[in-house]
Amino acid sequence: MAETDVPPLGATPDRHGVHFALFSREAEAVELCLFEADGRSETGRHRLSQRDGDIWHDYLPGLRPGQAYGYRVYGPYDPKTGLRFNPHKLLVDPYARALVGRFVWDDSVFGYTPGHPSGDLSFDPRDSAPHVPKAIVTVPPPPAESRRPGTPWRESLIYELHVKGFTKRHPDVPRPLRGTAEALTRPAVVDYLRDLGVTAVEFLPVQEFISEVDLVRRGLVNYWGYNTLAFFVPDRDHLALSGIGSLARITDAFHDAGIEVILDIVFNHTAEGNETGPTVSFRGIDNRAYYLLEPGAPRWYLNFSGCGNTLKAAEPAVAQLILDSLRYWATAGGVDGFRFDLASTLLRGPTGAFDGADVLTRITQDPVLGPLKLIAEPWDATSEGYRLGAFPAGWAEWNDRYRTAVRRFWAGAGGVTGELATRISGSSDIFAFRNRKPTAGINYITSHDGFTLNDLVSYSDKRNHGNGEDNRDGERENYSINCGTEGASDDPVVTALRLRERRNRLVTLLLSRGVPMLLGGDEISQTQNGNNNPYCQDNETTWLDWSAPSVPERDLRGFIARLISLRRSLPVLTEDDYIHTSAGNEEDGYRLSWLTPDGGEMSDTDWHYPDAHVLICLLTAIHERNRLVLAMNAFEGAMDFRLPGGIAGRWRRVVDTASPTGFPEGVLHAGGETTHIAGRALVLFVAEPEGVV
Repeated sequence: MAETDVPPLGATPDRHGVHFALFSREAEAVELCLFEADGRSETGRHRLSQRDGDIWHDYLPGLRPGQAYGYRVYGPYDPKTGLRFNPHKLLVDPYARALVGRFVWDDSVFGYTPGHPSGDLSFDPRDSAPHVPKAIVTVPPPPAESRRPGTPWRESLIYELHVKGFTKRHPDVPRPLRGTAEALTRPAVVDYLRDLGVTAVEFLPVQEFISEVDLVRRGLVNYWGYNTLAFFVPDRDHLALSGIGSLARITDAFHDAGIEVILDIVFNHTAEGNETGPTVSFRGIDNRAYYLLEPGAPRWYLNFSGCGNTLKAAEPAVAQLILDSLRYWATAGGVDGFRFDLASTLLRGPTGAFDGADVLTRITQDPVLGPLKLIAEPWDATSEGYRLGAFPAGWAEWNDRYRTAVRRFWAGAGGVTGELATRISGSSDIFAFRNRKPTAGINYITSHDGFTLNDLVSYSDKRNHGNGEDNRDGERENYSINCGTEGASDDPVVTALRLRERRNRLVTLLLSRGVPMLLGGDEISQTQNGNNNPYCQDNETTWLDWSAPSVPERDLRGFIARLISLRRSLPVLTEDDYIHTSAGNEEDGYRLSWLTPDGGEMSDTDWHYPDAHVLICLLTAIHERNRLVLAMNAFEGAMDFRLPGGIAGRWRRVVDTASPTGFPEGVLHAGGETTHIAGRALVLFVAEPEGVV
């Protein structure tokens, strides 16, 4: 590349020096600041001498990888018009691949003077460099070499985990490695996940992020990581100082075990917050290009993220940043997919309306990104941002309607059987009209955002006092139960019922059509002591307690592994198509019936009965001569159920959540026989030919 060519954005070294390039449409000048390797002492400044369109660039001979740098960008400071240039603020390169130094909350990091009568309209002349991390020139990493497993969606099962919290207390990881990226490569960890049966792990955010000032003032931290500072930089607390190399080693280890790696990634907002937030990068580079601002009043930020600002995905430069970042994580990190936090923000046009952002189409059509697993959280922080079902073909979506239906049914709500039937059979009402399949829905009951499965059946109310917000934060309506006692209990009646209720929800999840997702730790009954929003709890509240399985009623590992194996042994459960009626898709070999306890088919009256707490389905794979019955009883009391007749063999009771292990052995029933189903229990029957024992 010639010195005068427009280089890629960021810092690109060659044998003789470094090319620097920065996007800014409205800047008047850009100054490159060079620092010692530790980022503390400034060694020189250089104004970028070339501009091509909106790209400012220059070539500095003699510089080498490891050089620390930052930018100061000159231009108008007129917040009322959305212009917030302030050259006294050192800015992080949006394309930085690594950082040195830590962000420190200090009055100098704000473009305005905190406490000034004019607020954010004031101008602050203090130098922020001592309190801002510096970018580092890096050598482009080699592509990750391991072969991706390429698991089809219909065979996928996702396990959501936090990189630190998963191993921080893991007894089979050497103590110095616990909570680190390297811990995830240990055989004890990888083998555990493989033996459980998951096909993909989904990591909470690992992009470089900072803790919000309010948390710091309360003595807390941002633990989850949804507050991104630099989109290309692996977070140093999670992925260690070796950065993208740490992630590549993790993906190598998981790929060798046949497990995919999905990153939860944040492109809906940045750590700069609203007009009262710091000027650390994007705001000082080109505020009007990077952020959605209030039409007609651009001093104010459109806050569709609930975090103060919203990235302007409809801006070509921002869309390019998103694609470039994704490609970097996919190629250098070797990841298999992405879960997009608050993905509805990426559908918003330049004014914030849903009228013209094409970044999702570009991602879908990209030769590197299109083949990966792409998952949307299909909402943002506004009511109009709820877009479940609106994402393009090739994308999957978190299906919160599935979560709510399952929770409500098992919590004892009446009149939800129709909704639940639609959800467990693939949510055709949400996805089919766009010719998308059941695997467009990510089914889940718990996630990082809310109660754990243990707490879902142990607490009727959230207990978030430790977050320092007087228990105001977190979802209020959780459709949770406490099984007779609020919180922890040693009462054997309570603990037995809680075990059954956890099983009920897990079996429902793993026998539904769609892609199931488990929350890491639910298999060992992890508790957060009733906290349903532990985003700021980097402590034993969120670190998995691996001692829990020593208590038999808390150990669900074997139960889940066996359920996953059962799911895979019955293709009728994972077929990626819908069966809408009793007539079913007989041309495709399937028939579905919804039954009453006496064995008859449900009528319209049955479907609309307001106090219904029972749902029974008969699913037949005609060509495979395979039939199964799933009977769910959310009543307190037991019920009798007449099994379908007309079979050549017998019905085997394969799963019964009320039995001691959940898997009764050798329990057979004749066709047409009336059998007993315990209260608040789920039973799966599978038809077997004569002669099978």
